[in-house]
Amino acid sequence: MATKKAVPKSVKTSATKPAVVTTKTSTVKAVRATRDNSLVSSVLKKAPFVGTLVAEFIGTFLLAVAFIAGQGQPIIVLFAIAGIVLLVGTLSGAHLNPAVTIGAWVTRRVSGLRALGYVVAQVLGALAALGLMNAFIGGAEPVSSAAQAYGQAAPALFKAATLPVGKEWYVFFAELVGTVVLGFTMATALREKRDRVTAALTVGFGVFIALLLAASAASYVSGSAILNPAVALSLQAVKWSVWPLAVYVLAPVIGGLIGFFLQDLLRVESDGAND
Repeated sequence: MATKKAVPKSVKTSATKPAVVTTKTSTVKAVRATRDNSLVSSVLKKAPFVGTLVAEFIGTFLLAVAFIAGQGQPIIVLFAIAGIVLLVGTLSGAHLNPAVTIGAWVTRRVSGLRALGYVVAQVLGALAALGLMNAFIGGAEPVSSAAQAYGQAAPALFKAATLPVGKEWYVFFAELVGTVVLGFTMATALREKRDRVTAALTVGFGVFIALLLAASAASYVSGSAILNPAVALSLQAVKWSVWPLAVYVLAPVIGGLIGFFLQDLLRVESDGAND
């Protein structure tokens, strides 16, 4: 009589394991396929550059809204910047400022195409903020003449102060010095690899110091400091004349470039000293 051979336990185990592994693998693949089939994921995977532009648009939109709603107060801008960097920093680097983007491009931190896309997205984001806030102001109830007699003013959108005639150079240099500090801060934040919270606080406090310095200097001649050409559009400071363009576009770009070059110079000297 033939005897049945006992199958070793190790053989039984090895025979049954592949089925379990296969089932688990197919389940994971199915879950991943479900996630990847979403419209947003498929678009961003095919064109990740689009995602960075959307992030810059949203970030600059929120920054411009914070500027308008907070009337340019540095402490409000600090918390707004820190929050925005936490929101979109990992997506686009959270430039939020054409002066920063141009500085990053000239110092070869970003490509020319990315820099152009960022600037366009930032300008559109700031203009969208202006349009939205204007729409809300337009829907406000008009103030009666009796209320106006008691000093109640009609609701109005916050805007930058008019450039003081004959003292435009003071505001120009206030913008220039402020964006040197801002550019240096952003160059450091973009270069160094830190955790998200540290990066957000670094950028937030850097912008706070820069804006506090520039706003204090400009206020002595009854001017406004903005340090951001895109946000200057939403504050209705940029006009098609020489001084507004020089003060709120040219000065921040020059200051941002100086800040980026200064950070690179100090970094090279520091690396040489350590060697």
